[in-house]
Amino acid sequence: MEPVRTCVGCRSRANRSTLVRLVARETQIVVDDRASLPGRGAWLHPDIECFRLAEKKRAFARAFRVRTPLDTNSLENRLNG
Repeated sequence: MEPVRTCVGCRSRANRSTLVRLVARETQIVVDDRASLPGRGAWLHPDIECFRLAEKKRAFARAFRVRTPLDTNSLENRLNG
């Protein structure tokens, strides 16, 4: 049985393999392709709509437990491209 995680954008539960793990590195959000980087992780569907929902709800800052603004440009570019 595959582990289940919750998307920070749409809040739906899904298999870990269908989501991407994100990690905060200083002030930037980085995609953790191997799911092995240290630190708090957040899970997101690789979909621009889930990304926009997460931004609107300020879910990234809450998931990573940070108060400083996080740079999401590289993540947004990856999801758009």
